[in-house]
Amino acid sequence: MLQLANISKSFAGRVLFRDVSFQINRGERIGLVGPNGAGKSTLFSIILGEQGPDDGKVTMERGITFGFLPQESAPAGDETVLELATMHADEHSGWEVEPKARRILKGLAFRDSDLDRPARALSGGWIMRAHLARLLVQQPDLLLLDEPTNHLDLESLLWFQEYLKSYPGAILMISHDREFLNALIGRVVEIAWQRLHFYNGNYDAFLREKEARAEQHRQAYENQQKEIEKLQDFADRFRAKASKAAQAQSKLKQIERMEKIEAPLETAKTVHFRFPQPPRSGQRVMALKSVDFAYGDLVVYKDLEIEVERGQRTVLVGPNGAGKSTMLKIMAGILSPQAGTRTPGHNVRAGYFAQNRTEMFQLKRTVLEEAMDVENRQPEQFVRNLLGSFLFSGDDVLKPVAVLSGGEKSRLALCKLLLDPPNFLLLDEPTTHLDMASIEALISALSGFEGTLVFISHDVHFIRKVATTVLHISAGAITPYAGDYQYYLDKSRATSERAALTSGTKLTDSRPEDKPAAAADSRSKVYLTRDEKKAANREREARIVARREKKKEIERCEADIAKLEEQQRVLSGKLELPETYDNSARAMELNRELMGIANSLERVTAAWEKALADLEALQGQAD
Repeated sequence: MLQLANISKSFAGRVLFRDVSFQINRGERIGLVGPNGAGKSTLFSIILGEQGPDDGKVTMERGITFGFLPQESAPAGDETVLELATMHADEHSGWEVEPKARRILKGLAFRDSDLDRPARALSGGWIMRAHLARLLVQQPDLLLLDEPTNHLDLESLLWFQEYLKSYPGAILMISHDREFLNALIGRVVEIAWQRLHFYNGNYDAFLREKEARAEQHRQAYENQQKEIEKLQDFADRFRAKASKAAQAQSKLKQIERMEKIEAPLETAKTVHFRFPQPPRSGQRVMALKSVDFAYGDLVVYKDLEIEVERGQRTVLVGPNGAGKSTMLKIMAGILSPQAGTRTPGHNVRAGYFAQNRTEMFQLKRTVLEEAMDVENRQPEQFVRNLLGSFLFSGDDVLKPVAVLSGGEKSRLALCKLLLDPPNFLLLDEPTTHLDMASIEALISALSGFEGTLVFISHDVHFIRKVATTVLHISAGAITPYAGDYQYYLDKSRATSERAALTSGTKLTDSRPEDKPAAAADSRSKVYLTRDEKKAANREREARIVARREKKKEIERCEADIAKLEEQQRVLSGKLELPETYDNSARAMELNRELMGIANSLERVTAAWEKALADLEALQGQAD
């Protein structure tokens, strides 16, 4: 269908690829991968005829049609959403165009009331969805998609993924979404080291094969180097001896005749950072008690009760509209409960990240200046390295923030959050607009994060690497699962790992402590006498009281620790002043006070740790 033969392309004096050839056949599903700046988007431009190669030739079948979805932005004018979706498609499908467009727009989460709205009135993400609908209606022979899932919510993404499985044309896509690639592609083309490398299978198969090829290459290279060294050693030792000179020369010619195996190229490794750590919070990080929240007549939560404890890494799952983002915003203090209370724990500082939260920036600053402007300022080189891992490399850090795309601003906001992290992180789809290397850098950062994390994501790889607990939200009801995502999947009847993220029904076979009492199976009820019920209720109430008292004890200890630490800071400051030692008696008195505070701190800290252990034991007892 389309062939690139011996293509070379340079940009700004840098070679992107040299003498590469590539063929796309009808109906193929191909993933185009490679590090940022390798030339993926440039290869798209060459295929589309927007720019020509420096050398080589592009040939294609006559009459072939193309459709291209860019990563960031696409135009929108006075046409309605429906008119945009049907643009340039009438000659292809006639009377079927509009019904088809309506079905596709509905799959991409447009409501009927949206279809007659001017496209320009939509946000950037929804304009991109409308253009995606346009391409699917047109149904070109070759569909080129550059990060098509960036602007889709999870349910729309699942619909889109299923739609593409039966798409009749060929697809060439760039995507950071592993699950999306695994579900669709049958071949991978990797751009690396100015070449194209071809692999059969999905993305996981590509990773396995790439690793195997690299190991085989390394072994072959090392074996050849050993053989060359052996031959060279013989030649060096015996070329001066007349009886061995001919043999020595033969060995040298043998080396010359060898087809040399190139030295293995350095594989780009994930950047690992040790980020600055936030101050330690109390055991209870956040408590929502009897919380009600609604948007007008739409009730999201009624009498919500939830506590988050230090060190938890919780992913929120459930269908669209269940209230996941609303819960994050309530915890962050961005939304206020209409009834009930939101109570942060001792020494808790919350930080909230969402894709559209970029108003914090001063637009006249450069990327580097903005990243450096955090309370706990970091060395410039450290900041540059971090920015580089999130796709701001070289002179990109000198660009004004005002010219950044939405995705670039989102990445910059994430960088700033990591440079001075709070001890309670609330992240809403943090991997959107990140390439795979940047996602790994974020995973690495969070693996060393010593605070508490609650997040939403549709990236299963990211969830598996980060989450240690799962909270299912549906119709205002919450169900905690005291295990990682695999545990959650084991209790689910979902057809795939990703489908489980949007499950609207309560999962089956979960452990007793994971189920609300009301969800218990009536067939397994235990019937008690009246006296037994009273005794059980008394024991349950005693456990609840004991836990409540233990939590109060922990809070008292934390308050005492904070007070003693402040006294310790003040006294230490006085002892650092030279004039303090003009009065030796006063200096000795201050030292005695400081020692007394240190002893008190040790005693209160021990009591705090014991209370925490007691609380954990009490929480392990079922009610």
